Amino acid sequence: MNLTRRHLITQGATALATSLAFTTPLPLIAKPLTQSHTKLLFDTDIGSDIDDAVALAYLLMHPSIDVLGITTVTGEARKRAALASRLLELAGQTVPIFPGFEAPREIATRQPIAQQAVKLSVTQLLGTDQPYNPEAAIDFMADSIRAHPFEVTLLAVGPFTNVARLFEKYPGISRLIKSLVIMGGKYSDYPTPWGPSEWNGIIDPAATALMFAKAECPIRAFGLDITWQVSMDAQQVSRAFATHPLLREVRRWSDVWFAERDALHFHDPLAAVSLIDPTVCNYKYGQVAVDLSPGREGFTEFVAANPQWTTASNRPLIEVAASVNANQFFEQYFAPFTPRAISAPN
Repeated sequence: MNLTRRHLITQGATALATSLAFTTPLPLIAKPLTQSHTKLLFDTDIGSDIDDAVALAYLLMHPSIDVLGITTVTGEARKRAALASRLLELAGQTVPIFPGFEAPREIATRQPIAQQAVKLSVTQLLGTDQPYNPEAAIDFMADSIRAHPFEVTLLAVGPFTNVARLFEKYPGISRLIKSLVIMGGKYSDYPTPWGPSEWNGIIDPAATALMFAKAECPIRAFGLDITWQVSMDAQQVSRAFATHPLLREVRRWSDVWFAERDALHFHDPLAAVSLIDPTVCNYKYGQVAVDLSPGREGFTEFVAANPQWTTASNRPLIEVAASVNANQFFEQYFAPFTPRAISAPN
């Protein structure tokens, strides 16, 4: 069916043409296994899909990851912050947490509540109904990046409202970011139940488009087409997540998730593990466009390009996961929790 496009915002819109001239060498995200500490900002909608909590548990336990702060996004952002605080408590860490924006930029919210917050006690939820200023989350992100120029990785695994606001409020701030790693979008025809759409991309289409348009740093993107291929069912989660207090808490929260679904897909954890071992995936390089036409708001479109060069418009290419080694992923994910690596489920 032919669709009338209202507009298409791209990171390097000219990359959509096949006759691009490639002129300037492109610095891509490094491929070797991480040896030094990674300074990290984590932007998350923890409390909806259980995979955010799965990812945060890994980030808190890995000795090579230094979490500078956590920001939450979408409905009930304060309850999402409380969930993150609970995992920090179990990990014995003190990390700043800032509730960010709850509402999308232009459309009505499609994720109004943090379902897993029902697993928190009254004490753990104390203060989550108090007024807050989401701009403080954006200011914190900017201050952290400026305090560690070219050292901070921003890992964004929720809708991109906070990230878009950061780039909008602080023009040029992305040039100080070491890399932007995201779980969002869909970049191939690999079949999933939602066709060409992906949740983080469509929750705030305008923010998704603005993020890609304004980012001036290396980007690594993990789309639903790849993350969908790494999963466990409820019984596998029950067994594998029995080994550590953090994982046991996540398993307790997962009851809410599995009450309506039959699998945990490791969307966000795959992006998190790539910080330490990017070789869990193979990658392709190109440009990403975000469709804002009616009926396709927030859909992503990928156009491949030569990974050695950038476009004539001097916009950086994006590194997009193209395949995943599930066994390698599971070994890497569970390594910080137990001395014996856990292989992929049978």
